[in-house]
Amino acid sequence: MKHGRILVLGMAMLTAGLALPAQASQELIKKARCVACHTVDSKRVGPAYRDVAEKYHGQADAPAHLFDKVRHGGTGAWGQIPMPPHGDDKISDADLKAVIQWILDGAKS
Repeated sequence: MKHGRILVLGMAMLTAGLALPAQASQELIKKARCVACHTVDSKRVGPAYRDVAEKYHGQADAPAHLFDKVRHGGTGAWGQIPMPPHGDDKISDADLKAVIQWILDGAKS
């Protein structure tokens, strides 16, 4: 009986641990106001995060490329609507890296 409780507690902790990065990333994108132009699964002004994940799937340089794209902005990758630059006053380097990883992991909520 004691082992069963430990197993249940361990599973609860594991489940909570897996949910935290996605929740944290969603909170980060809201705080940085990324949601003004992006959603998880449908195009708004910019592409859906899941479309970004699909486009860059398997590309080793994707995190660095997307980091640069967010920091410096640009146009052409998803059409002619420009993405404005987002400096570290909008989102810290660490938070931006976490958000990019969350996106590349499929933006799972």
